[in-house]
Amino acid sequence: MSGHSKWATTKRHKAAVDAKRGKIFSVISKELMLTARDGGGDAEFNPRLRTLILKAKQANMPAENVERAIKKGTGELEGTIIEELLYEGYAPGGVGLIIEVTTDNKNRSASEVRSTLGKGGGNLAGAGALSYNFKRKGQFLIAKDKTDEDTLTELALENDADDVVAEKEHFEVLSEVSEFDKFTQALNAAEIEADSAELVYLPENLVAVSDENIARQVLRLIDNLDELEDVKAVHSNYDIDEALLEAYATQG
Repeated sequence: MSGHSKWATTKRHKAAVDAKRGKIFSVISKELMLTARDGGGDAEFNPRLRTLILKAKQANMPAENVERAIKKGTGELEGTIIEELLYEGYAPGGVGLIIEVTTDNKNRSASEVRSTLGKGGGNLAGAGALSYNFKRKGQFLIAKDKTDEDTLTELALENDADDVVAEKEHFEVLSEVSEFDKFTQALNAAEIEADSAELVYLPENLVAVSDENIARQVLRLIDNLDELEDVKAVHSNYDIDEALLEAYATQG
C-alpha cells in the first residue's frame, strides 16, 4: 500500500474510532495476552509489552482491562488460548491482501474471512501465494503539524530507524521489526504522537487500480474485513489515485 493510500486509510479509520472502540480494545487485549504469554508480564523486561501498554493508553483502554489481559497471558487468570493467523487473498482487480487475525477459534475466523472475501468479489488464496511480495516492517505515520523533518530525522538516526519520507500532509518512518519498539518509545519520550504506529506488511510491487468502481469495491472489501472481530489488520498492494481515496472516504 502506498504512503498516500495508507495515510488516507488512516484518516478514514480514525474518524470511525469511537464507533469501533469495542473492537480496538479486543484487538489490543489479544495482543497483550500473546505478548505476555511469549515474553512475560513484566513490562520492564518485555519491550513489546511496554509498547502495547502505551498503545492501550493512547486508545483510552481502561487500566484494569490491560492488567486483566496481561494476567490471562501469563496464566495468573484463566483465559482462552489465542492464536495468530495469516490469510492471503485477492480483492477485485487482482489486488493482493494480507489479513492478520488473532483468534480463539480458527474455524470461525477462516469461515468469516472466506465469506467476506467472496461477498466482496474476492477470494482466499493459498499460503505463500502473496506473502513473498510483502516485507514485514515497522511503519509510523506522523502529521506534519506534530513535528518537523529535522527533528524526526535526528530521532530516527539515533534510534536505528531505516528511513524518513516527507509526504504532502505527513511523515512516514520505516523501521526493522526489531527496532519498532525502540522507536515507539523514542517518540513517546519526545512527546511526538504518531497517527499510526504499526507492524505492517509493505508490498514490493503495487497493483494500479484506475477504475473508480473497482477501487470502491477494493476499499469496501478491506473495510468489511477490517470490521470482523478477529481481524487485527488488513494489508494491501493497491495503488489507487488519492482523489479516488478521498472520494471514497467522503462518500463511502
